[in-house]
Amino acid sequence: MVSFQVAEKYRMNNLLQIMELLRAPGGCPWDRAQTHQSIRPNMLEEAYEAADAIDRLDMSNLKEELGDVLLQVVFHARIAQEAGAFSFDDVVDGVCKKLVFRHPHVFGTAQASGAQGALASWEAQKRVEKGQHTAADTLDSVARALPALTRASKLQGKAAKAGFDWRDASPALDKLCEELEELKTALREHSNVEEELGDLLFAAVKVGRFAQVDGEAALQKACEKFIRRFRRVEELAGEPLDKLDVPALEALWKRAKEELA
Repeated sequence: MVSFQVAEKYRMNNLLQIMELLRAPGGCPWDRAQTHQSIRPNMLEEAYEAADAIDRLDMSNLKEELGDVLLQVVFHARIAQEAGAFSFDDVVDGVCKKLVFRHPHVFGTAQASGAQGALASWEAQKRVEKGQHTAADTLDSVARALPALTRASKLQGKAAKAGFDWRDASPALDKLCEELEELKTALREHSNVEEELGDLLFAAVKVGRFAQVDGEAALQKACEKFIRRFRRVEELAGEPLDKLDVPALEALWKRAKEELA
């Protein structure tokens, strides 16, 4: 049994202590066995769950999910500290220095006109901080672990800031149609299907940007719509769907679509 004082209300130092005890000899065998790589999926999952709570405006759940995200930060920091890489204090120091450096309009003498001016100042300071000398450098800095649609939108946005973009949606729509035809050809020829599908999705994100529609959010809503309609199809069928032929399934889908429009 480790030595720990139960408290009525815990604070940041308590969380750090708890993690230290979990990872220490005599602590939790599972926690002691973890590495940065093994808990990487947990970081992503907790971040998505926090985002889901934000989308649902569920403040009670958001409080819990933010705690889970913080736990992952503390967990990774503890593993790093044990390896002699950095500590949680170093994480805090780094983010504080970043905030001060990237807000010269708050902590320095620079001026920023409104939210867009502040964002432009942030981006300029970020490029200096990261040593990004070209537009391609800014694209290369976009995290590869992002959901692909989100990453595509960010890449296109940074390219657009560098002047690499169409002036309106019409050429983007033409490109989308072009990529669809290329995908059809790839399917017929059983060649380069993955590449052409990727090009089609990338082009669809571009159209969405011109319409000021986030591709990731749009696809998430499409997923929810599919679940609702699929559930209704099951209800209407009254029997396992694999017992029905395609025309019957299509008829049920059409009915569900009309009912849930």
